[in-house]
Amino acid sequence: MSEISFSRKVKDEIISKINSTAKADACLYGLLLCTNVLDDDEILLLTETEEVADFFSHNVERICSKGCVSLNGSVRGSDKLMYSLTIDEPDDRKRLLDYFCIKKNRTPGRESYPKPSLISQMISGMFLSCGSISDPNKRYHMEFSLPNLDLCNMLGLMLLEQFDLLAKHVERKNRQILYFKESEHIIDMVTLMGATSSSFDLMNVKIYKDMRNNINRGVNCVNANIEKSIRAAQRQIEDIELIDEMVGLDTLPDGLREMAILRYENPDFNLSELGEALNPPISRSGANHRLQRIAKIAQQLRDGQE
Repeated sequence: MSEISFSRKVKDEIISKINSTAKADACLYGLLLCTNVLDDDEILLLTETEEVADFFSHNVERICSKGCVSLNGSVRGSDKLMYSLTIDEPDDRKRLLDYFCIKKNRTPGRESYPKPSLISQMISGMFLSCGSISDPNKRYHMEFSLPNLDLCNMLGLMLLEQFDLLAKHVERKNRQILYFKESEHIIDMVTLMGATSSSFDLMNVKIYKDMRNNINRGVNCVNANIEKSIRAAQRQIEDIELIDEMVGLDTLPDGLREMAILRYENPDFNLSELGEALNPPISRSGANHRLQRIAKIAQQLRDGQE
């Protein structure tokens, strides 16, 4: 699924869990705080998600008046439909801002609003307005693109103090970005906002990725050991060929000669298999010791050639 489709899935699920007027108010409050424009002269929300546009229109009209929200759609890059929602009448804008006691510069006015039990809905509304989540199959990334530093600090402190979630912060194109890159934190955030089905999807992706990474690490470790064994066997065969060419394998002690012939005929055997193939069998370390003695003899012969 694409990035926008997963963000939309989360947003759709958030809205589907708003089942009371109190929750709708708290969600709309968070959404309003992060709209594209919010003041006495203009209230503007831009969204690519139809369900967010419907939620905004329905609940603003519930508080103000029927038909007070103007909706326009326009196609932007990659055939994406952008919904533009405005509240045209000054009286309706004032009524909405007064309803939530929102002051200039988006400053939240109600010290006790929303109630502690509704804070998660407020955060959900902020996400509906300015949040996004990447496709978890590609990468873990969730962010809120907030309009000013005061809101950024408010949300960051709220998440840390009440939910023990520490978001990172960066400024990008005059927007304040709070973001998470840890899969566990993103799962916690999605759960907090009420999108439990999406949270399970994230958990399943994480489990699959963790399993795949563990398998890949195991395969890489095995491959590295195999390559190491192949290189060692090649060096040992070169040593044996040198000894055979210069002085003959018959000059080696019986145990070393038996090991040299066995290694030469079985370049794919590991040390344990070499030890077990001898008669009588010897341990892995015993096989390694004999090969080291052969390597020492070959090196002495090389040194004598110089």
